[in-house]
Amino acid sequence: MQVCFVLLLSVCECGALAEKDMEPITEDKGVLVLTKSNFEWALMQHNQLLVQFYAPLSGESLGSILEFAKVATDLKETTSSVNLGQVDVSKEKDLAKELNVTSVPSLRLYLSGDKYNPVNCPALKTSTSILTWLRRREGQSADLITDLSQLESFVAEDDVVVLGLFKDVDKGVVKVFYDVAADVADLPFVVTGSKEIFSKYNITDESVVLLRKSKIAEQFEITSQTIKEDVIHFIRMYEMSLVTEYNGKTSGKILNSLLQNHMVLFIDKTEKGFRQIYRTFKSTAKQFRGVVLFVLIDTGEPRNGRIMEYFHVRREDAPLVRMVNLTDSFQYQLPSDQLDAQTLTDFCQSYLQGKAKPKLQSEPIPDGWDKQPVKELVGMNFERVAFNPDKNVLVLFYAPWCPESQMLFILWEELAEHYSDSGDVVVSRIDITANDVHIRMTDRYPTIKLFPAVYDERVVSYSGQKKLEPIVEFVSVERVRAQKDKAKEEVERKKYLDQQKSIAKEEL
Repeated sequence: MQVCFVLLLSVCECGALAEKDMEPITEDKGVLVLTKSNFEWALMQHNQLLVQFYAPLSGESLGSILEFAKVATDLKETTSSVNLGQVDVSKEKDLAKELNVTSVPSLRLYLSGDKYNPVNCPALKTSTSILTWLRRREGQSADLITDLSQLESFVAEDDVVVLGLFKDVDKGVVKVFYDVAADVADLPFVVTGSKEIFSKYNITDESVVLLRKSKIAEQFEITSQTIKEDVIHFIRMYEMSLVTEYNGKTSGKILNSLLQNHMVLFIDKTEKGFRQIYRTFKSTAKQFRGVVLFVLIDTGEPRNGRIMEYFHVRREDAPLVRMVNLTDSFQYQLPSDQLDAQTLTDFCQSYLQGKAKPKLQSEPIPDGWDKQPVKELVGMNFERVAFNPDKNVLVLFYAPWCPESQMLFILWEELAEHYSDSGDVVVSRIDITANDVHIRMTDRYPTIKLFPAVYDERVVSYSGQKKLEPIVEFVSVERVRAQKDKAKEEVERKKYLDQQKSIAKEEL
């Protein structure tokens, strides 16, 4: 008995010491600030902990941080037992690595203190959708309706409604529908077994239907073989109209669409020929439904200035059509000023067959671009400078409107000063929003890359700290490697030239 008491006392003392050594958990606008040293303690304290992983300088994270703060405010007015926490992955890299956080911003729901088996939250952009997701997890995920009047009231409130038609709304294949509704929190879900509603839409089989203004947009029949992912794919593929206008409400859906090929029409909706061009664009969209997403950007809308800047489109350039591939960000411009159905169809088919040529553009080469310590590159002089086999060229790829890019300009001046007496290192920068380059860009801006002094067109990405000393060390290592590799290249080039000379002599 005494031994048990001693063991119990020892455990309690260890727990007390652990709690004492634990970093206190502070709050910011109702959200717990989590770190590597207090993360497990937070899990122990809260049975349901929804954690946001973010990087403060990321454009996407900024919006998500604000929305997450709204969730914290709104949760106080509910009976939910969920608590909120945030992890700044730029500061908590070890914790992010331990938890295998590979994308930001992202949300995870930790249950009962389980650190390694969280529930991954879908990519939800708004506080409303996050709250809906939490509510649907805890209760009924779809609203049950029993007659047409109830359905009509739902349809009147939203642009798109997901309707589940099931003969039994309590068991069987309807469970898949409820699971889908729990995950797709940005759309309203209703379920019914009403024969009246089955009859209205002339449907006999159990189905999931997308309703747009009370009319069937698409139908998906559910069987015992259907899995949740099949239904989610169907919804995400067809939830948007044939042509979706880009705005604050639709931007998230467009950028997160399963369709990576986007046909974009830039046009001022107030101009005289808008209606005819729009009808033609929409009729073309019908042919490529489920393969290409058709998007309209109103160039007369002042709030679209940023997206037009991204595409390098001026208001006076419209109307014009571009095809954009979201996987590589390449743009393909319609090689014609004709916007008739045949021209648009041919362009789409040419792109899908891999025959279309990417559009490349460049600002004019600035006067005295190479006279300043930091060399100003544009599309037209980029390759000539970057792939110079006698220079190690350090390039900052930046976006002028990005605060993180602007923060690096002073550092770049310092780097240029550091290498001012160097004969083989060039410090340069390029506005990547206004100039296209022939290299694959998959990183967020600002991006730092080194083009070593070798004959091979090699590109080395830098991912370390954005400070003088680490970058100088990175360049030093790559300079040494480039010298060794170039020496080998020289030997190979000499062998090749000697072989060519030998062949020429034999032919004589």
